[in-house]
Amino acid sequence: MFASLVSVGSSVFCLSLSNSASRRTVLYLDHNATTPCDPEVVAAMAPYWSEVFANPSQRGHRPGLAAAVAVDQARQTVADALGVTPSQVIFTSGATEADNLAIKGLCEQRLGQGRHLVTVATEHAAVLEPCRYLERLGFALTVLPVRADGRLELAALAAALRPDTVLVSVMAANNEIGVLQDVEAVAALCRQRGIAYHCDAAQACGHVPLDPTGWGVDLLSLSGHKFYGPKGVGALLVRPGLALAPQLHGGGQEGGYRSGSLSPPLIVGLARALTLALRDQRSRGQRLRALREELWSGLNGLRLPPGVELLRNGCPAHSLPHTLNVTVRGVDGARLHGRLRRRVALSSGSSCSSASGKPSHVLRALGRSSAEAGASLRFGLGRGVTAADVDRTVAAVQDALPLAATVS
Repeated sequence: MFASLVSVGSSVFCLSLSNSASRRTVLYLDHNATTPCDPEVVAAMAPYWSEVFANPSQRGHRPGLAAAVAVDQARQTVADALGVTPSQVIFTSGATEADNLAIKGLCEQRLGQGRHLVTVATEHAAVLEPCRYLERLGFALTVLPVRADGRLELAALAAALRPDTVLVSVMAANNEIGVLQDVEAVAALCRQRGIAYHCDAAQACGHVPLDPTGWGVDLLSLSGHKFYGPKGVGALLVRPGLALAPQLHGGGQEGGYRSGSLSPPLIVGLARALTLALRDQRSRGQRLRALREELWSGLNGLRLPPGVELLRNGCPAHSLPHTLNVTVRGVDGARLHGRLRRRVALSSGSSCSSASGKPSHVLRALGRSSAEAGASLRFGLGRGVTAADVDRTVAAVQDALPLAATVS
């Protein structure tokens, strides 16, 4: 017996079993983990797989030059979209690589200037793990707590900065609870002290306005598959004049910062996806914010078993419009997710924490217990989600609750 997964839209997938004539639809509400590639993006990438397929580093012949032109045009598109110059855009395999290049590259480059870095307890593992790696190599690391609503206290950040602080890394939007940090204020604080500021904007890019140059961000990471682009491609924006130690050595591509043959189809796809995301960013955000609040209202209206309570995680006033995270206190998390996965695709945290099986460090930082973190639901709405989908989701949670309740 095997299962095949077929896309039937941006919000639902159709699951069919080979030994069964039955077909069931699973509603996809995990857009924080990844988004479906927009059809226009797929079409834009198509010629570069087998027609304009040459290595863009080989500019000495016409096929290589054609591929190089495509990469250059995509770089210009990304730069224009984010208000930077093309030379500031370093293409990577995604935000994880961009985060590592920013954090390790900056700290290695400034070894003689200081060995202290500051980050936040709710950061993605792609930020926390490079920081801990550097700590093992002798750097001093300060990991700041957040308030109960997930936001960072700027006063706490200011107090943590030292004369030997070389880097601060604070994300724009949290991948689990959707909370937006005050990027502009963090950047201003770092700039006053002459400290480099890295911002992981993987969840924010394409969903909320970003102004890296106007805000004074030194390093900004993004990933294509978070805004309806392809997986396997992202970028690091680097402020002019800021030097990094390369983390990949070899052919010297990307100005020497990131060796390895570039992928024209993925880079073209990234640029196209970003263009499309910015085009409907405002209207999409307004629509999904309204649907998110409808979802929360519907969940609040559920008939809860005795001892079960719903708790909203994060700060609704400062949050991604498409993200809702709810703790269902008083239920067995594994049973709850086991029942829901038959009808709704969502997660209890980030895709990384779900894969590891560990309780969400983000929710633990908010004060949730391990059991509560495991019994939390992250709803990530997307372009194709409708009001009817919200109703289906509420009904699915209602049906799952009695079977997951731990208190009778």
